[in-house]
Amino acid sequence: MSDVRKQGARQIAHLREISPWCWEIPQTGEMRVPGRVFSDSEFVTRAGQENALEQVANVACLPGIEMASMAMPDIHWGYGFAIGGVAAFRLKDGIISPGGVGYDIACGVRLIRSNLVASEMEKAVPGLVHELSRSVPAGVGRHGDVRLGHRELDSLMTKGVPWLISQGYGWPDDIEAIEDGGVLDGANPELISPRARERGFAQSGTLGAGNHFLEVQRVEQIFDEAAAWAFGIFSGQLCIMVHSGSRGLGHQVCTEYVKTMGSAAARAGINLPDRQLACAPINSPEGRDYYAAMACAVNFARGNRQVMTHLVRQSCEHIFKSSAEKLGLDLVYDVSHNVAKFEEHETPGGRKILCIHRKGATRSFPAGHAGIPEKYRAVGQPVIVPGDMGTASYLLKGTSTAMAQSFGSTCHGAGRVMGRRAAKRAIQGHELKARLEAQGITISAGRTSTLAEEAPEAYKDIDKVVEVCHQAGLSKKVARLRPMGVVKG
Repeated sequence: MSDVRKQGARQIAHLREISPWCWEIPQTGEMRVPGRVFSDSEFVTRAGQENALEQVANVACLPGIEMASMAMPDIHWGYGFAIGGVAAFRLKDGIISPGGVGYDIACGVRLIRSNLVASEMEKAVPGLVHELSRSVPAGVGRHGDVRLGHRELDSLMTKGVPWLISQGYGWPDDIEAIEDGGVLDGANPELISPRARERGFAQSGTLGAGNHFLEVQRVEQIFDEAAAWAFGIFSGQLCIMVHSGSRGLGHQVCTEYVKTMGSAAARAGINLPDRQLACAPINSPEGRDYYAAMACAVNFARGNRQVMTHLVRQSCEHIFKSSAEKLGLDLVYDVSHNVAKFEEHETPGGRKILCIHRKGATRSFPAGHAGIPEKYRAVGQPVIVPGDMGTASYLLKGTSTAMAQSFGSTCHGAGRVMGRRAAKRAIQGHELKARLEAQGITISAGRTSTLAEEAPEAYKDIDKVVEVCHQAGLSKKVARLRPMGVVKG
């Protein structure tokens, strides 16, 4: 048995189920808090086998961590922190870590609804997918038609989506339907390097590659009529989902600060169980600089999805021969799942401002919370969880249980069970495309090899992942959406 498999076996042996859908890694050795994984037995066993539980335990060793190092049921191995991880750090003695956010800073999802009935538009979907693939550039390093100069890029990084809307890329009502009103405070563009700027100048409104997508979807099932009504969702509705992030600019910010944080941790006397957990005290110069640079990338990512929304509306106008306003192409919500933010939470020591790292985890705030749009405040925050391109995605709502148990967090997607290289070896892209199209799903992909990386069998069962969160109370099911057409990079 390899060392990694031995470590995984030891982690599984030490796990104990502390409540239905929640497993604990006991606090041992250098751990300052226990690990806590919201999961069923199948997913937590898999996480142990691929050494992701070791990563949860490693995060528990970092200074200033509050309550527990947590993971969602879509957990899988990542850079330093497991993907699906949630960790909260105190301001006075805690840290901030680029590895706890990830390379695709503020990668996230937004859902655009329509007043169209999907079954009446089936013949138009192939044309719409083609138009979307033509108007939204996709693929590694692809540039778009929106070219920003230094001054415009600074405005986007500091003023976020409201600035883009002032330039004509969207509707004023979009702002309320974006986490933080589309702008994260504290950004400082002076901390963005020339190389990061160069990568960002021409990538607003571009999809990228990997697991990013545009999907035309049909609302297949409603679980919560009241919440669906509040979100403007009805059975059989045609919707469009957008999944992308901060592109090359965000990747460059993470790359540069991972290097900076390695030496900063050493100067602060922080003993790292894994060098990929490079970090700095929140209130150190390096910690403050990373947050300000990360906030620039967060605002860039939200702006990227906003420009894509503008292009989606234009594409729909072209195909359906009607205005976006008459088609009812309103934004339901936009939420990021790779981010570090300062939030106030209840802890055993009272209410505290904490630095919440969500890496592959989604904010899930409950009804009544001041941080969600007033129009949704009676039901809770919309939580958008993309699945794979052959199965389904979900619209959920935030809960008070999530606030009490997971710092207001829930899952972010299905979570991989197969690496990209393994998927490419096991699956033929052209065969996958034919299979999905036989299921009535129109596919547009730049390269069939890229398509194979994102095959449905490369991911966990999204229905099971969402069911764990629903049963654990971290988020509640509102609607299930099935893909009709997919654009991949």
